[in-house]
Amino acid sequence: MVRVQEIPLNQIQRPLPRKNDPEKVLALMESIAEIGQQEPIDVLEVEGKYYGFSGCHRYEACQRLGKETILARVRKAPKSVLKMHLA
Repeated sequence: MVRVQEIPLNQIQRPLPRKNDPEKVLALMESIAEIGQQEPIDVLEVEGKYYGFSGCHRYEACQRLGKETILARVRKAPKSVLKMHLA
């Protein structure tokens, strides 16, 4: 089951490092500041903790804008699914 909700940015762990395109982040910052976040990021919820693997540019844009929360599509998953994402 997938639900869309606002999640505090500081509760989302991003276990895989990613290099973002600075121009794309700036463009998203402008867009989010002007019209809000239009597309949620995808987050796994495993044992009450949130893990983000996509939406890296949106995540950074919201962080840099000083947002406390981000719109996320949350999918509950067992540890086995988290391990597959980390492999």
